[in-house]
Amino acid sequence: MHNPGLVWFKSSYSSGSEGDSCVEVAHAWQKSSYSDSSEGDDCVEVASTPTRIHVRDSKDTALPHLTFGPTAWTGFLAAQ
Repeated sequence: MHNPGLVWFKSSYSSGSEGDSCVEVAHAWQKSSYSDSSEGDDCVEVASTPTRIHVRDSKDTALPHLTFGPTAWTGFLAAQ
């Protein structure tokens, strides 16, 4: 099964030079319901983990994304 919304990365807790002790985790990206451009290019995607909220531009998902803690995320949303 292929899910294009998942981006896998190696956990910082993984060890082993052979890659045999590697744990990989993924962010499940979801497109914002406010991203409604008719061109489909004004999209923000969000992925949450227990301690962080990640935000990226869906036009180029390879670019770095923003990461917020829960308090900062609440403030970001309240500032709208």
